Amino acid sequence: MTAFFQWLAGLPPLAQIPVIVVAFGIIVALILFFVEFAPRQGRRYMIMRLVVAIGVPAIIVLILGVYNDAVWLVPLAAVLGGGLFLLDLRARGGKGSLLQLTAFMAPAVLLLAVGLLYPLIKTVIAAFFSNDGSAFVGLNNFGSVLAPSNQGLQALGNQVIWVIITPILATAIGLAYAVLIDRSRGEKVLKVFVFMPVAISFVGASIIFKFFYDYQQGNQIGLLNQLVVLFGGHPVNWLQSYPLNNALLIIILIWTQTGFAMVLLSAAIKGIPDEQVEAAELDGAGAFQRFTNITVPSIRPTIIVTWITIAIVSLKVYDIIAATTQGQNGTSVISFQMVRLFENLPPQTGTSSAEAVLLFVLILPFLIYNANNIRKQRLGL
Repeated sequence: MTAFFQWLAGLPPLAQIPVIVVAFGIIVALILFFVEFAPRQGRRYMIMRLVVAIGVPAIIVLILGVYNDAVWLVPLAAVLGGGLFLLDLRARGGKGSLLQLTAFMAPAVLLLAVGLLYPLIKTVIAAFFSNDGSAFVGLNNFGSVLAPSNQGLQALGNQVIWVIITPILATAIGLAYAVLIDRSRGEKVLKVFVFMPVAISFVGASIIFKFFYDYQQGNQIGLLNQLVVLFGGHPVNWLQSYPLNNALLIIILIWTQTGFAMVLLSAAIKGIPDEQVEAAELDGAGAFQRFTNITVPSIRPTIIVTWITIAIVSLKVYDIIAATTQGQNGTSVISFQMVRLFENLPPQTGTSSAEAVLLFVLILPFLIYNANNIRKQRLGL
């Protein structure tokens, strides 16, 4: 593949265009072959599928040149392709479903394996080795990241506070706003104002609030301190005042996630049948009773998904910490500790990987609960 691009780069610019068009046409033709011709019934089409199943993996390995000195990868790829053909029992009857499915899923599976699965395995292994990777140290890295000298316990405690407070408040505020403006005049405009912070990056939102919390000895440029001065008080260095600074940083994430919660919950509320609401009104149910007995039970799955999504986001608040306090004054969290340890000179690869594994362990229960919730919805439980 590298040789092809080098050859292509050596051609005149006008000559490169038809070559690229022809190459693109060949790729499209192969895809159409897989979709239209290969699944047809008949002996010759079965032979075509067999040739494709054996030849394509081997050709891909050759083109990518990933084998280097391991030439045995080429026949291995061919054998794996042939095995896939034999596993596809429907191929013998003229239905190449498994081959088609594999062809379409292969790019996504490959990207997931290279970009997610391989780094995950490598990180887990590195968490049990020394920082230079030369010796197996067992659980020592996990003990190190939780040591008071490394601010590990404080970072873990802050992370728990973020995960508890942020999703609850963001979901509650978003739900209240969605209920209050549902079918009201100017609903679309009001939703836009609340949703706008979602379009702002965490770094951008952090910079906005950093100006809001700004502290000066002279004339104040921070709105919060200016209000304090107007009422006769003395300016406060908000981002250095522990534990108040953690609460002020949590507000930034709540501000950016409330609009997200509002949009999801508002859409769920609109999906509630009008007959249920009208029946409750005829029975004399008040607004609060309709909210607790109809609205909340009807949109409970959406509330759970929203809460879990924001909770997972709360576990990855590196951007906000890095853009405001750099983890100082008791504001560090696990994700920031992980990056800080990796950026040290020399890099503390082992302890940083242990932080990453710890973060993954904290996220895993939310993923499992969400998967079980989706399964129950499908089963109607």
